[in-house]
Amino acid sequence: MTLKNYLLVMSVLTAVCWGIFLFVANLIDPTATNWLGFMLFYFSLFIALSGIAALSGFIIRFVALKKELAFNLVKVAFRQSFLFALFLTAVLFLKANHLFNGLNLLLLILGFSILELFLISYNHNRQ
Repeated sequence: MTLKNYLLVMSVLTAVCWGIFLFVANLIDPTATNWLGFMLFYFSLFIALSGIAALSGFIIRFVALKKELAFNLVKVAFRQSFLFALFLTAVLFLKANHLFNGLNLLLLILGFSILELFLISYNHNRQ
């Protein structure tokens, strides 16, 4: 797949994911829904955030790091967008359940930082 095709497919699918998220957000009543409604809401938000973060992360890296291969930039951008979307979704989940505080935020940041450092070192050792 060429870079142009990747960007086109990711852009279209990200727009579809945002459309699904908006549909789910308008459809679900948070006061009357069950766990399935919340799961659909958080999952659609996660997928939409992951797509937009992957696209924007790749574009920023492509402009800033012109000497890197586009394939490597796509891998890094997608991995970090996945973690970023998971972090934001976890923060919103904690906030909705009245569990969000400074300690939980610190633990989330620490956990995601350790996970990112592990993934960087694992990827570096494989090459």
